[in-house]
Amino acid sequence: MKIYNTMSKRKEEFVPIEEGKVRMYVCGPTVYNLIHIGNARPMIFFDTVRRYFMYKGYDVNFVSNFTDVDDKIIKAAQEEGVDASVISERYIAECKKDMEGMNVMPATTHPLATQEIGGMIDMIRELIDKGFAYAVSDGTVYYRTRKFREYGKLSHKNLDDLQSGFREIKVTGEEKEDPLDFVLWKPKKEGEPFWESPWCQGRPGWHIECSVMSKKYLGEEIDIHGGGEDLIFPHHENEIAQSEACSGHPFAHYWMHNAFLNIDGQKMSKSLGNFRTVRDISEHYDLQVLRFFMLSAHYRSPLNFSADLMEAAKNSLERILTCADKLKDLAETAAGEELTEKETEDLKTVIGFQDKYEAAMDDDLNTADAIAALFEMVKFLNTTVTEESTAAYVGEARAIFLKLCDVLGIITDRKEELLDSDIEALIEERTQARKDRNWARADEIRAQLLEKGIVLEDTREGVKWKRA
Repeated sequence: MKIYNTMSKRKEEFVPIEEGKVRMYVCGPTVYNLIHIGNARPMIFFDTVRRYFMYKGYDVNFVSNFTDVDDKIIKAAQEEGVDASVISERYIAECKKDMEGMNVMPATTHPLATQEIGGMIDMIRELIDKGFAYAVSDGTVYYRTRKFREYGKLSHKNLDDLQSGFREIKVTGEEKEDPLDFVLWKPKKEGEPFWESPWCQGRPGWHIECSVMSKKYLGEEIDIHGGGEDLIFPHHENEIAQSEACSGHPFAHYWMHNAFLNIDGQKMSKSLGNFRTVRDISEHYDLQVLRFFMLSAHYRSPLNFSADLMEAAKNSLERILTCADKLKDLAETAAGEELTEKETEDLKTVIGFQDKYEAAMDDDLNTADAIAALFEMVKFLNTTVTEESTAAYVGEARAIFLKLCDVLGIITDRKEELLDSDIEALIEERTQARKDRNWARADEIRAQLLEKGIVLEDTREGVKWKRA
């Protein structure tokens, strides 16, 4: 199995640190609002990477954090007049709902930055002791970037050419030794959450958080570190500098980064009016469609989101689900425990498509080519699995097909459709709940209907609904 390593800029054979096990860290979202579809791409892709390693028999320890202390969280909290933890806890819960809708498996561990402050203080203290960091008079602690000789090895940037571009918490101060030094700890501002430290009451810089959480839950040396390509510099570069300065050995053996997602050919931004949350998409499509769409292109290729492409993804996914329905129905009625001579040959063809699928996934997790192989299998199964097929053939072919769907996170069991009368009854109950100001029950009904593929739209004329 080969993986494109951002560090070496080439595909490398995957060799785990420990045989049969994969230690994998993926940077999670900053939880100040609902996640957007740009957040969804790494969630879906790296969930698929994890699933494929499991398919190949690996024990995967998958860690993905939530950044729950950040300027944006604090700003949102101040605007609402609540504690920052209220904002982060709310949007962690909402994020987990969206992840469930996209069939993203919960991580082995979802650490929270605010629960790991002690470890961050310990690592910062170690960096100071080793001469890689220093504190200034106001209590800010900086990392001496130039002291780490290999700085820039991931992003392939030259230190002398770097004068700006850091996404750290901005701190100004004449005591900073070098413009390129980045923040490890910063003093509190009025109204901000803070923690006690040897340097000042304050909070950690963004980069130190992931170094500490990865080390705690996966160890000092990990197999794979993943995230969006926007994190290569400075975040992942700084993680390497921090982690390797402490440990003295490589932090991650393979660095994987997914490319950007555009909306109708443009970068997604609120100013352009094309900002899309996963929740927005769920009002028009089952999130299985969004997942399938995300996997339809190679992860290192830029992906363009549009209504037309989502419709195409919906239709393509429907072909797979229709085949799954057929196989399920025939599996319940077929008889015969031994393959016929023709079925033996047909099963070899099915296994050939499985081999083709695996070859695509083994070549840098090429989900686009894997899906193409899956469609070849669908076409073949649609013609060779019939009411005359033996239970042996239907069962074996179906088992292979379902395993490959599961690697892609495709849920093949359709949601049970509600009758129109049931939908109307639930809408009536929701309307009454809203009149009674029972918002929790109203939201519960909306979510219940959405799970069944029913999208509600509140209008001046009343509630309108449609099947997604």
